[in-house]
Amino acid sequence: MKSVRLDADLQVRLEEAARLAGVSQSEFIRAAIDERSAATLAGHLESRLTGIVGAVRTKGGRAANAHERYRELLKRRTQRTLKSRR
Repeated sequence: MKSVRLDADLQVRLEEAARLAGVSQSEFIRAAIDERSAATLAGHLESRLTGIVGAVRTKGGRAANAHERYRELLKRRTQRTLKSRR
């Protein structure tokens, strides 16, 4: 659980906005955090790759070479995708 201190102006705005939205102040804050964090993380590479990280099959080998194999795999997939769009 987190605790946040609000200045008087922000507190008044929170109260009014939550009242107009018909939700509790806590719910309003949670929704605001959800929206802001989603927007911030949307541009972050790690967040964008979450669905594919760990989903690539390699032929084994040393972990030290995995990044090279992954790069080649992405390159081949990108080339196939670009060809299929033509």
